[in-house]
Amino acid sequence: MSNRRMARECALQSLYYADSTSLEQGALPRYTADFKKELGECYPFCEDLVNGTTRHLAQIDTLVSSYAKNWTIARMSAVDRSILRMAAYEIVFSKEKTPIPAIIDEAIELAKKYSTENSSKFINGLLDQLKKERKK
Repeated sequence: MSNRRMARECALQSLYYADSTSLEQGALPRYTADFKKELGECYPFCEDLVNGTTRHLAQIDTLVSSYAKNWTIARMSAVDRSILRMAAYEIVFSKEKTPIPAIIDEAIELAKKYSTENSSKFINGLLDQLKKERKK
C-alpha cells in the first residue's frame, strides 16, 4: 500500500470518527496525531486532508448535496459521507492539485474496502460530476 493511500485511510478514520461522535474542542487534531508515527513523512498530507475537510465542511456539504440526486448528506452512510467530503476537499480546495483521476480512484478504493458493494459506484458517479468544480 502506498504511503499516500495509507494517509487517506488514516484521514478517513479521523473524519469518520469526527462524524460519528460528539468531539470536544481540539479532540480531532489529537486523534489524527495518533497516526504521526505510522505515516512518517506522509503525516502532513493526512493532517491536511482532515483539517482542510473540516475547515471547508459547510461548503463541501453544499457542493456534494448539489450533485447528489435524490440524496441528502444526512441520508448517506457515515463512511460514504466521509469519503466524499475528503475527496471533494482534495478536488476543490487542496493546494496540492493531485490529478483528479487519482483522487477519484483512491476514493473508489476506500469505498470498496470500507463501505458497501454499491458505494464505489455512487461515489464514482458523484465525484465525476463534482470534478468540474476544480479551479484551474
